[in-house]
Amino acid sequence: MKRTALLTFVLLLALPLFVYSQALDEKIKEIDDYANVVSNTWKGPGMAIAIVKDDKVVFAKGYGARELGKNEPVDENTVFAIASNSKAFTTAGLAILIDEKKLAWDDKVSKYLPEFRMYDPWVTSELTIRDLVSHRSGLDTFSGDLLWYETNFTPDEVLSRVRYLKPVSSFRSRYGYQNLMFIAAGRVIERISGKSWSHFIKERILDPLGMSRTTTSIKDLKYNAAIPHNESGGTLRVLQRGNVDAADSAAALNSSVADLSKWMRLQLGRGKFENKQIFSPQRSWEMWQPNIMIPISENGSRSLPSRHFNSYGLGWFIYDYQGRKIINHGGGLDGMLSNTVLIPEENAGFVVLTNSEYPGYAVMMNKIRDVLVNAPKRDWNAEAIEQVKRAKAAAEADLKKVDAARVPNTKPSLPLADYAATYSDELYGAITVAQENGRLVMRFSHSPNFVSDLEHWHHDTFQIKWRPSVSYNFPRGFVTFTIDRNGRTEELKIDQPNNDFWFYELHPKRVEQAAASR
Repeated sequence: MKRTALLTFVLLLALPLFVYSQALDEKIKEIDDYANVVSNTWKGPGMAIAIVKDDKVVFAKGYGARELGKNEPVDENTVFAIASNSKAFTTAGLAILIDEKKLAWDDKVSKYLPEFRMYDPWVTSELTIRDLVSHRSGLDTFSGDLLWYETNFTPDEVLSRVRYLKPVSSFRSRYGYQNLMFIAAGRVIERISGKSWSHFIKERILDPLGMSRTTTSIKDLKYNAAIPHNESGGTLRVLQRGNVDAADSAAALNSSVADLSKWMRLQLGRGKFENKQIFSPQRSWEMWQPNIMIPISENGSRSLPSRHFNSYGLGWFIYDYQGRKIINHGGGLDGMLSNTVLIPEENAGFVVLTNSEYPGYAVMMNKIRDVLVNAPKRDWNAEAIEQVKRAKAAAEADLKKVDAARVPNTKPSLPLADYAATYSDELYGAITVAQENGRLVMRFSHSPNFVSDLEHWHHDTFQIKWRPSVSYNFPRGFVTFTIDRNGRTEELKIDQPNNDFWFYELHPKRVEQAAASR
């Protein structure tokens, strides 16, 4: 009788563990099945997912191919560009230095980068490390990104031009996502440590965690690395890998879901990984606190009614969902999109990496988050399909409006050769327009891949036709030349709509005649 009672007691103790394991297995199967549906819907071509729970990797798997048309499957060790997920590594690096009492979040940037200048001298004098890594500098979201994207500028050359960027809000009053400020944060790490950002991150974070396949530049990529893809003209194309070394501390890391599982365990462990204390619990707490609020639109509230606040901490986005605090960050480069999500109250986290620009990465982020917090069932994939349809219809309608506004039967005011010249902007530098083989060609001096043919649209406006060397899938854009009273081109106005790069910040004025036409 006693043995029976003891066995019953042991079984009762074990039952919650059995139920928990069974429930987790069911959740993993649901996620895996959904990932296969999403992969088949969007034809990726590749995706990788990892989930950690209670300091263990409970799921790590690849889907699809590393490169379109090649039989090279994605697995948990396939390396992808993780872009802005790099930012949290930079703030972790700063946290390490703060633990060593070499730095404080509220130290003035000028203490470490005395040469660094903002547009407003007062902001320059007041700007802190905390401001750099919480997107509250007063600059617009993505302002100045044309300085590092596909350019030959060094990080220091990029930062030397920040002084020309005009703010769009008062200092610390509004959120504005800023890559340039994270580049500055990386330089702070270098000044204090005496080591390059790349060396410091590898030595103090990547190596202690055993993230052996993670690199700080595409120059160091090893075997089993995914190739980026995006659509152009409705057809999926293979892209060259983008070199973003000029924005290393903002966007340069490349990693696999297996490696990032260790990073998530470190984060959920409040700076501790397998008995190694990389940064303190206090620093972890600070990085996960809101530093600037991000407005939630009415549409956003309808989409996620259980989300009541949205904010940015130090290298992480922070919001609430189904009663849980969510710590997350996304990453996006040409042909590579990703998401890292931590749910501390569930002691869980996951990462989704893709080598395309389809919505699959966001669909899986929403699905996995829902499953882990036991949210009501929702078909995020079906919703994404409808959203893409609506977006395409809206884009087609916009194109029709532009076509309708075109003035027919006009000619340029000047012979084509007279538009050929060098136009320079204090922020970016030289943009040249030359006549080649009877047409105008525009080149960006610091962005070798930025080459476009200019086709006459109407009056002195020309349509931009980017060549295949440009990986970004820009929609239709235009260049308009202004003519001075002497009948000579004076300024180049670039109207290139897109969601990431603000050509309207450039004001290139004519400085010299271009070389003889070819």
